[in-house]
Amino acid sequence: MLQLVWPWMLAAVVAPLAVARVAPCAPHAPGAPVRVPYFEEALAWSSRPAGWRPRIRQAIALLAWCALVLAAARPQWVGDPVPLPVRGRDLMLALDLSGSMREQDMKGGAGFEARIDVVKRVAGDFVARRAGDRIGLILFGTRAYLQAPFTLDLDTVSEMISETVLGLAGEQTAIGDAIGLAVKRLRERPMERRVLVLLTDGADTASEVDPLAAARFAAAEGITVYAVGVGADEEVAARWFGTRRMRTRSVLDESTLQTIASMTGGRYFRARDTAGLEEIYRLIDVLEPIGGDDEVFRPARELFHWPLGLSVFLFTLTALIGVSSSRAMFVDRRIGGGGGR
Repeated sequence: MLQLVWPWMLAAVVAPLAVARVAPCAPHAPGAPVRVPYFEEALAWSSRPAGWRPRIRQAIALLAWCALVLAAARPQWVGDPVPLPVRGRDLMLALDLSGSMREQDMKGGAGFEARIDVVKRVAGDFVARRAGDRIGLILFGTRAYLQAPFTLDLDTVSEMISETVLGLAGEQTAIGDAIGLAVKRLRERPMERRVLVLLTDGADTASEVDPLAAARFAAAEGITVYAVGVGADEEVAARWFGTRRMRTRSVLDESTLQTIASMTGGRYFRARDTAGLEEIYRLIDVLEPIGGDDEVFRPARELFHWPLGLSVFLFTLTALIGVSSSRAMFVDRRIGGGGGR
């Protein structure tokens, strides 16, 4: 649609008429008259019936003024609404890649799977649903490192999660270092909506930073931590004569994870199987919703240069007609007066 940014400027169309009606005439100045050569001839020429040129010149000048006023009103062509991504959260995802993530005790539709396989699949789906959020990825084992800085490119983050390899960061578990690295990255972000989702299946065995000290630091920076403990309480091993249930070899430090979540205003979840982990991520979606009011953008294309160019052209044409009229008067005077000296 076509719109005017400053429609009140259209009132200036009548400005020339108002000035002509309100402005007083020039006062009579007494004194010696100024002698103007050929004044009688010019007066006689101007008293002739008006031809087509004065009328055309007035019409063109009026059209040029209207075009200039229209340009001053800033016409724009406004396009269709374009949806904008709603401002979301800065969400950091920290995944445990320690050796215990090889345990095949996560029950799913196809039987028991390794913890890391379930985590990669479910976490990838979780990231894909966070449209509008800026997602970062930390992988940790013996050491914690940043795999992906905050980005809106959720497909790339999901692909990085699917390509993670156990042992890449070491065989042990550095929960405190992972929290510390997440805080370092999140503290640089805007104050509101900073979230860390920490997923691990063990206890801290390799951190240089105490996990609770890192949690206090996160709480001081206004970062909410959701801790997810992964792993069944027991695993099923196949034997010659049936199956045997055994307690898992990893030791999940649930009390520390609960304290971390509580200190930062988050929650602790326990995922014992695939369905449980999927439900946890759905709960986090509810606790940390993405959306707000939908925002749209209407692209606008400026059109003022078209009436402005037309106005310049018409004013130039008016001036040329005036020059042509003056030249015609001069020629007519020379012919009528028998030529100049």
